[in-house]
Amino acid sequence: MGPVNSRGHKAEAQVVMMGLDSAGKTTILYKLKGNPLVETLPTVGFNVEPLEAPGHVSLILWDIGGQTQLRATWKDYLEGTNILVYVLDSTDEARLPEAVAELNEVLEDPNMAGVPFLVLANKQEAPDALPLLEIRDRLGLERFQDNCWELRACSALTGQGLQEALQSLLHLLRSC
Repeated sequence: MGPVNSRGHKAEAQVVMMGLDSAGKTTILYKLKGNPLVETLPTVGFNVEPLEAPGHVSLILWDIGGQTQLRATWKDYLEGTNILVYVLDSTDEARLPEAVAELNEVLEDPNMAGVPFLVLANKQEAPDALPLLEIRDRLGLERFQDNCWELRACSALTGQGLQEALQSLLHLLRSC
């Protein structure tokens, strides 16, 4: 699609949300949609929801299941992606290397060349959450020089940081 049209015309962007199971992708999706906290089950396959964002932008959010057996299909959702949202569980330090490896694999896909991405460090409300700077360093985000990216802290549970994350997503769409 390229950059979002700024002349007042409505633009549509395909947003793919990925991350390991239990990172909070589905909770973030429905919190952004304005739904009260919903009890979620592990996503088998995907959820798709439209979201009207400020600035005449219509987002189609694809929330892709993150269980190990589903990750082999992630590449099938990347064609036509305008932006990737990668969700991390900031409290799951033991699985951070696995999350980093999966993000690297997604970003190495030819369909992701030049596609901007937003990393959401979820569960920041928890006392044992890794700090954002440590997450940035451990992800090694600086090496992704062919992609525009941002890293944001958030809490799907409380909604803290989600509006800022949405603004980052729109900024990446418009400027990259």
